[in-house]
Amino acid sequence: MTVVLPEAATARPVRRTDTAPLRVVPVPAAEHAAWAAAHGAVSFLQSPSWGRVKAGWRAESLAWTGAEGRTVGAALVLYRDIPGLGRSFAYLPEGPVIDWDRPDLGRWLEPLVELLRSRGVFTLRLGPPLDLRVWTAGTVRAAVRTGDRVGLRDVLPDAVDPVGTRVVERLRGLGWEPAGRDTQPRFTFRLPLAGREPEDLWAGLSPEWRRNIRRAQASGVTVTEGAAEDVEAFYALVAQTQLRGGFDLGRGLAYYQRQFAELNAELPGRIRLFLAQYRGELLAAHTLVTAGRRAWYLTGGSASHERQVRPSNALQWSMIRAAHRLGAETYDLRGVQPSLDRAGPDYGLLRWKLGTGGRVVEGVGEWELALNRPLHLAFRRYLARRKG
Repeated sequence: MTVVLPEAATARPVRRTDTAPLRVVPVPAAEHAAWAAAHGAVSFLQSPSWGRVKAGWRAESLAWTGAEGRTVGAALVLYRDIPGLGRSFAYLPEGPVIDWDRPDLGRWLEPLVELLRSRGVFTLRLGPPLDLRVWTAGTVRAAVRTGDRVGLRDVLPDAVDPVGTRVVERLRGLGWEPAGRDTQPRFTFRLPLAGREPEDLWAGLSPEWRRNIRRAQASGVTVTEGAAEDVEAFYALVAQTQLRGGFDLGRGLAYYQRQFAELNAELPGRIRLFLAQYRGELLAAHTLVTAGRRAWYLTGGSASHERQVRPSNALQWSMIRAAHRLGAETYDLRGVQPSLDRAGPDYGLLRWKLGTGGRVVEGVGEWELALNRPLHLAFRRYLARRKG
């Protein structure tokens, strides 16, 4: 049965009843970081430090101010400049952080649009941090067993978020359109941690996961937390994983070193590196990011041998417990593909994440507004050719 999520089910900015004009103004990165830390429900992708990670982009912190200059929203904006044109593409990953569930949503977005238009932005892309639909692990497994469902959208969800549904309608009404391809994953896998004890989390794991964790422990796999000097070894495993899987994330060692340095410079411990070793050899390494009441499994790599001792299961169990100790209410294992084809190339990752006992969440996706239609269409054609 599909249920409607209560409006308080996900953390959002406190509703404001004032109707004072809103302004969007640049703010110092430190002020933005302090506001985001106090808010508690801001993605790490909306932290100023993320802008310093993204080489090739210009980053700017913006704030929405209302009555008496009070900050009521904020955003990290990433600009990709087009050489020789004096124009740029603007992207707000998992942002902005505003009161999205307002009937006057245009009042919040219009000052942002006007500011960026004045700066030569030809396309503005937003990633509203809102959900649409939720499927529990049990529902997904049942759909896979029947074999008559092609993808998640063919399966009745366990919950529907009314806020996300309303925002999609309002964005369309304001002239926004879905992005051609989302930069951030539309479907993510999340494990609820709030109100649960470690034994509850253990009981929620699939029998296969519990068996694999016990196997790793019995085999002598040890999990420790690494430091900056371990990032190079972590990257070597990420490279092995890409080669084995036939994909390329397009990020070199310098990217991961910068990521580790910048996120931890903003807040010590924001990104942590977990290492799984067996007989003195590093077999797997994963990164954990925390921001406010949320935690994310960001990137992982593993060796191509000794896989029978299940180092990745041991790593993830350690990271889940660490996120729980740190007070996270949700552990996000990031993207999954919505295909339910057991013979398909993406099902293995979905099956692995299902073993944690979490749920698949479909977000509202990313939305674009064309501020210069010819350049916007040309840029979309370029992206389609590059990714196609």
